[in-house]
Amino acid sequence: MHIPLTYIIVLNWNGRQETLECLASLSHAVHPSVCILVVDNGSDDGSQEAIRREHPGVTLLEMGSNLRFAGGNNAGIRYALEKGAEQIMLLNNDTTVDPAFLRAMSGTLQSSADAGIVAPKILYSADPGRLWYAGGEISFWTGTMRHRGIREPDDGRFDIPCETGYASGCCLLAKRSAVERIGLLDESYFMYSEDADWCMRARRAGFRIMYEPRARVWHKVSVSAGGHLSSFKLRNKFVSNLRFFARYASWYHWLFFPWMNFVVNGYAAGRYLLAGR
Repeated sequence: MHIPLTYIIVLNWNGRQETLECLASLSHAVHPSVCILVVDNGSDDGSQEAIRREHPGVTLLEMGSNLRFAGGNNAGIRYALEKGAEQIMLLNNDTTVDPAFLRAMSGTLQSSADAGIVAPKILYSADPGRLWYAGGEISFWTGTMRHRGIREPDDGRFDIPCETGYASGCCLLAKRSAVERIGLLDESYFMYSEDADWCMRARRAGFRIMYEPRARVWHKVSVSAGGHLSSFKLRNKFVSNLRFFARYASWYHWLFFPWMNFVVNGYAAGRYLLAGR
């Protein structure tokens, strides 16, 4: 199957070991029309030297400072577009990939003119048979975004390709025509929800967001944010969610989701506390 010119953007910030493992994984998925671009957000842990030494075929774009998720990836997207990329992938550096993942994702993206972004099945790296993402769901009634199938066993229930609410920025593949229509990631989000915002803009521009379970990625989950339940992550996720729903919710959703969000997140917090997390 023909794969159009594709740039895989891996964002790095002081994640030398994770990035090297990610690049080693990607080396098994190489294709003549695939370019790997590492955008370094001002690391001071020796990442740049290690990448050049161990992966000389990788393009390294050094930003000199931490532009965070949106800013760093936007630099990579601009570079890829200038080089003529027809497909652009965002891939977290704390991931490893199945060798056939890009072929499956590209096939889904190219199979339909209105497919704008496609996401793979993403599993926990520490528990490779357990799902982290099998599609994304947005509820304007509760003011929540959630991963379909999260923490469920990968037992075949989520093996049907389908349209989905949003693709996770952990790994997504976007068509050039979609990026040119909707623009870059919104850098006003300090952290989190940039991916949902990008997908919402794509959907409103007439593109579909697809989930392709034949493509598999394993994710170490929130390494740069200090872990799944770190206060840094939870605080920034809450603020970004508010920004997202303030932007896209209709007036009548506001009658429900502030209170429902409190109930839903309070229930989740109670479960975590009872479980000793």
